[in-house]
Amino acid sequence: TSVLLLFPSMSKDLSELMKEATKEVHEQAENTPFMKNFQKGQVSLHEFKLVTASLYFIYSALEEEIERNKNKPVYAPVYFPAELHRKAALEEDLKYFYGSNWREEIPCPEATQKYVERLHYVGKNHPELLVAHAYTRYLGDLSGGQVLKKIAQKALQLPSTGEGLAFFTFDGVSNATKFKQLYRSRMNALEMDHATKKRVLEEAKKAFLLNIQVFEALQELVSKGQENGHPVQPKAELRTRNVNRSYEHGPAPGKESDRSKRKHTDIMPITPLVRWIVALGFLATTVAVGLFAM
Repeated sequence: TSVLLLFPSMSKDLSELMKEATKEVHEQAENTPFMKNFQKGQVSLHEFKLVTASLYFIYSALEEEIERNKNKPVYAPVYFPAELHRKAALEEDLKYFYGSNWREEIPCPEATQKYVERLHYVGKNHPELLVAHAYTRYLGDLSGGQVLKKIAQKALQLPSTGEGLAFFTFDGVSNATKFKQLYRSRMNALEMDHATKKRVLEEAKKAFLLNIQVFEALQELVSKGQENGHPVQPKAELRTRNVNRSYEHGPAPGKESDRSKRKHTDIMPITPLVRWIVALGFLATTVAVGLFAM
């Protein structure tokens, strides 16, 4: 009875309930200045690399737990590895940004580890809640991915051939609208009582909070000017394995390949406060733009 009083519309489909339950935090994210900054293309390579690294740890944990539970009725209907899984794409992006030894280079802040631990806990102990994390991340990324891909490609001067942007590319999904309809119908068919639905909705909100905490931690890394415990070189400096030349206003013409120019060139030499806005804005845009289109 108490559950019905708190959620009088609990008889609705789970996908609709999920959208309603996260509406408030979605609207908060959608109206923040940092999301608008990202949409204007105000993003630097350093923040983008840190975001990509944290997403790698998050998706590695999420997909490990999905594989653990793929045959269980509480998750099996929404198991779409070929269409949705992002770990391999993130590995491709990290190799592009950090080089072949990227595994030793990427940082994992405490907040990211906290998110990872929550995913493992849910997967091992409460797999019925796993759908909340999968739905929030995958459908959000699928929905907002193409918009974000174009923004990042332009702002960071990444190659038109797609290097560094594999995360946003869903080769297994030919029609995003139809696929999302299929995913929602499968999710709505999961057998859950009212109490379980309530817990799933609460877990979806927790997923938002965990994401926000991750990006607040990334802001701290940026403000300290460190990456994986090492000082980060000045914003205007072009950093490659073979070339060390400084430009005050972006890349200068030369004989380096386009990849060398674009790979390690930050676009915005800005203050720690604005860096925080940009980094957190990436999260807000990824989740909020995605949920808006769900």
